[in-house]
Amino acid sequence: MNTVENLDHPVLSKLREGFANDVLAVHAWRGDLTAEVAPERIVEICRFLRDDASLAFDFLADVTAVDYLGSTPRFEVVYHLKSLTHGHRLRIKARVSEEDARIDSVVGVWRGADWLERETYDLYGIRFQGHPDLRRIYLYEEFEGHPLRKDYPKERRQPLVTRADLDTPQVRRQEERDRARYGRWH
Repeated sequence: MNTVENLDHPVLSKLREGFANDVLAVHAWRGDLTAEVAPERIVEICRFLRDDASLAFDFLADVTAVDYLGSTPRFEVVYHLKSLTHGHRLRIKARVSEEDARIDSVVGVWRGADWLERETYDLYGIRFQGHPDLRRIYLYEEFEGHPLRKDYPKERRQPLVTRADLDTPQVRRQEERDRARYGRWH
């Protein structure tokens, strides 16, 4: 995975210097800086990337996943970071297994990870430990499975949910909590 191009880039060097045993691979193919890291250290690595003044990755642009069906570990959680101060970008990848598809939440590092992690959970089924509100964001709670997994049967029928099914005290309480948390535009 290592390529000769830009491996001595200051961002990659600083990351490898700070986490020598936890940076598993790096590359800079066509200028896109990428580091594969140990999943159990994701929060510490992300906090370092945000707090180090020479790196200052203050913007989390996206959290997503890739399903490598048939590979071990099967899933790769991908974080796209940007430093608005310095203008550099970095992609962080962490592999998680199908049997234990979980990784620590980075909501404590970047508040914007909240909905991005929920999206990844909803569509891939990867659980983010310590997330303040890990539940589906696109699909309804009764939806079975995670549709961006490569083994998800595209012809699968889902349980139908009517508006009457959603008009329950539990749903109303959740809507009130959401309105209190996110305001009237929720």
